[in-house]
Amino acid sequence: MTSSNGRAQGTSQIATKPPHLRVIPLGGLHEIGKNTCVFEYGDDIMLVDAGLAFPSDGMHGVNVVMPDTSYLKENQKRIRGMIVTHGHEDHIGGIAHHLKNFSIPVIHGPRLALAMLTGKMEEAGVMDRTILQTVAPRDVVKVGQHFSVEFIRNTHSMADSFSLAITTPVGTVIFTGDFKFDHTPVDGETFDMARLAHYGDKGVLCLFSDSTNAEVPGFCPPERSVFPCLDRHISQAEGRVIITTFASSIHRVSMILELALKNGRKVGLLGRSMLNVIAKARELGYMRAPDDLFVPIKQIRDLPDRETLLLMTGSQGEPLAALSRISRGEHPQVQVKSTDTIIFSASPIPGNTISVVNTIDRLMMLGAKVVYGKGEGIHVSGHGFQEDQKLMLALTKPKYFVPVHGEHRMLVAHSKTAQSMGVPGDNMLIIDNGDVVELTADSIRKGDPVKAGIELLDASRNGIVDARVLKERQQLAEDGVITLLAVISTDGVMAAPPRVNIRGVVTTADARRLSMWAEREIGWVLENRWNQLCRNTGGKAPEVDWVGVQREVEVGLQRRLRRELQVEPLIICLVQPAPAGTPAYKGRADAEPDSRPAPRGRSARDGGGRDGGGRDGGVREVVARGRDGAVPAPQRQLVAVGAAAPAATPASAPTAAPAAVVAEVSAPAELEPEPAGRTRRRRSAAVAG
Repeated sequence: MTSSNGRAQGTSQIATKPPHLRVIPLGGLHEIGKNTCVFEYGDDIMLVDAGLAFPSDGMHGVNVVMPDTSYLKENQKRIRGMIVTHGHEDHIGGIAHHLKNFSIPVIHGPRLALAMLTGKMEEAGVMDRTILQTVAPRDVVKVGQHFSVEFIRNTHSMADSFSLAITTPVGTVIFTGDFKFDHTPVDGETFDMARLAHYGDKGVLCLFSDSTNAEVPGFCPPERSVFPCLDRHISQAEGRVIITTFASSIHRVSMILELALKNGRKVGLLGRSMLNVIAKARELGYMRAPDDLFVPIKQIRDLPDRETLLLMTGSQGEPLAALSRISRGEHPQVQVKSTDTIIFSASPIPGNTISVVNTIDRLMMLGAKVVYGKGEGIHVSGHGFQEDQKLMLALTKPKYFVPVHGEHRMLVAHSKTAQSMGVPGDNMLIIDNGDVVELTADSIRKGDPVKAGIELLDASRNGIVDARVLKERQQLAEDGVITLLAVISTDGVMAAPPRVNIRGVVTTADARRLSMWAEREIGWVLENRWNQLCRNTGGKAPEVDWVGVQREVEVGLQRRLRRELQVEPLIICLVQPAPAGTPAYKGRADAEPDSRPAPRGRSARDGGGRDGGGRDGGVREVVARGRDGAVPAPQRQLVAVGAAAPAATPASAPTAAPAAVVAEVSAPAELEPEPAGRTRRRRSAAVAG
């Protein structure tokens, strides 16, 4: 169902049903990342977070993955504001991008998160699209006419993190955000459990709770528990210490800086996000370290290795991150030494495991000592385990329950935990992105879904990588590319032999054979499709659909390669128009016979074909009799592209010199395999106009 349908149905439901709250996650369900949730009541829409995710291995050239926000674009006049729970990229990373597409009147959030968001918005040039309002623990903000939100301090792997108590006309909803119960937080800011219990005593209609570690039993260890293990590895290191962790893990970074100071090591920072986050955190007082602790990376190389600690990004094996480049020997300032101790103070996000282990392998092969894995005690999660989730359920005592933020198995495990805590199975829903949770004071149900999906951004974070582009990139990566240059005159004659170039294609066919096949495809198109692609306008030169010519040649050659060689490379045909009257290329005398049947009926050159051309966007079957009068087997069906094809080249073709090459990359059409037919005599390339 489209987002417009979702909006229309939502409006009609408001008119015909008792007032109800609609909660619509657009990201963060059945996945890790791009957490984005919509709260809707009447004419008010409130957003909670807007994050990003990282691409999978098959998303070539994609930098980040965003949720599809079509529903928000179509309902942007109803958006009253946004609530930010904390500053991790999977919660705020998409905001600057979304502000390019629709305005958000006001964004309320923690001071640290909004400080990080400010830099992203300035870089994207969208500071004028919203107003940022910082909040403190237990602050209450009003969003629209129907939402009142209290910020409840929680504990997480990032400083300044909150859960939300959202008061609506149908009841109070607790939205946990990312959390764990850390009773000894690094910054001394403890979880405000009393406020959760307060709402639990008053009555919580529904709990939307973080499910990331729902499969792990017990309580999540406190952040401070990694301090002695990191201290041991740093103090025992004989050479340089290189540590990678999440830049946004303020508590972890604070402990690393404290240990560097304790062990007499100067700190060099690598990675743009690491530099930015530490600068913001120190400026706002979330991190304390003397200025002389830090040394520019170009100068730190002059210090003894025993007095050096490098702190950098790359804990997830990101190809362009500092540690990944170092592992490949591509970093301009840092090269691995055999005396280095490299510490991975992070665990791989699901989907990044292969990238991480490959980075570790490369570092080990360079001779470094690499410390990683759960057994080393150098990383703890920021997401609560099963006992943390039980404690959340016990404090809030919700009537209804919806697990969020996690993959499907995590949502299922969390729902079982909720049942063990007394929430009836009928009072909970397991949902997916785009599903609509409809809540009243006495019911919970799943409504009609809205449009949801993903938007893929390239490295500029401006260009959208659509499905066609992604398919072509995958085809290039897997099967390579063949480019073909065809010189064709405006009177439908092949004026020169085709030039074929092969890149990345594994094939037993040589260039001569491919060139011969290309020649045959061009000849077939000129004989059987030219009248459909060329239109006389009464002027001196006909109007030729050169894009259509390209597509016909690409489709034919694609099918031949699939049939003859079982390969499907990307085919790019470039057509160079030549003036009318250009001498025809005679063709290869040793060309093998073309066994493909010709169309039945009158020749396409003479206006043949059952429908006169098939340029009206329909499906046409064009047939012709063979030269001997026999009717061969049915020929392939072609989908005309009249309505959807790009504009053709100008009607006036050059008369003195060949025109510039006209090129378009188009995905091969999916056509049925070509049937076998009688052998057709090869048509001479020199055909009169």
